Amino acid sequence: MNTSWLIAIDGSVPSLKVIDYVITEAASRTVKPELFLVNVQTPLSSDISRFIDEKVVADFHREAGNTALAQAKQKLDAAGLAYSAHIMMGEAAPTIVEFAKDKGCSQIVMGAHGFGSVVGLFLGSVTTKVVKLSSVPVMVVK
Repeated sequence: MNTSWLIAIDGSVPSLKVIDYVITEAASRTVKPELFLVNVQTPLSSDISRFIDEKVVADFHREAGNTALAQAKQKLDAAGLAYSAHIMMGEAAPTIVEFAKDKGCSQIVMGAHGFGSVVGLFLGSVTTKVVKLSSVPVMVVK
């Protein structure tokens, strides 16, 4: 069975707790999962981006994504776990779900908060949307 996990990271404390969970869970497995670290950047408003060079906008999103992923990468490197990092642009929930589908991920792992405004007491709006949209299991780490 394919064991590959999409790990949604936005750099928030809840999303970094996900990395601690992944490290612990992966350590208990004989076969380590393939890990995809994913950060989704929200596109700049056209009111802003039409006045800024495309390369500057791309650099901005890449730098913001790398900043969001930095601590997660450090933790995974320290644990000796291999991963690939991906920075994408778009609406977070559908982008996460589509990436998981394209890569054949066996699950999506994400934090309970941190991706946007809170919809309920327990889940952030992006987490709620991912749970609704995903055809693969979603592990929500509190």
